[in-house]
Amino acid sequence: MSEKDRIRWDAAYAGRGPGDEVPALPQVFSGRADLFPVAGSALDIACGTGRGAVWLAQRGLRVWGLDVSGVAIDRANALAERCGISDGCRFDVADLDEGLPPGPPVDVVLCHRFRDPGLYPALAARLRPGGLLAICVLSEVGAEAGRFRAAAGELEAAFVELDLMASGEGEGEAWLLARAR
Repeated sequence: MSEKDRIRWDAAYAGRGPGDEVPALPQVFSGRADLFPVAGSALDIACGTGRGAVWLAQRGLRVWGLDVSGVAIDRANALAERCGISDGCRFDVADLDEGLPPGPPVDVVLCHRFRDPGLYPALAARLRPGGLLAICVLSEVGAEAGRFRAAAGELEAAFVELDLMASGEGEGEAWLLARAR
């Protein structure tokens, strides 16, 4: 990611009011919260202010959140501290354009509103057998085409080696829940 992009994301997160984050599973997955495990480990890709990561930690998982924005990571750490689960969360600044940082297999990979088709194989490979991939990206389906939007069917095609549990496309969003074999 370019320094210009990093600065833009830092500014976007800095412009938000302090302490307005609350732990939450991304809305697109909230009706399927029961599919998420209550123990194990998780990796939150482009975690932003840590809302999803802290929700997972409150559920009982050990979570590693990654984001390009140092401002977002500071807010994620503050949210984990406020919620009393900072021991269950680790947050690091990472440039995902350089690839997924090395690490052990996990029980959940959460990726909300970050799209890099070049990382799709690494996301699937990071899952333990039976691990859950929860991914949501911007989509061309029901929206204008664009560089950051997935083409119709992109997620299902990219993760065909996983067992599909649920997916959807529309209104500019594509999402998928799938388990590693």
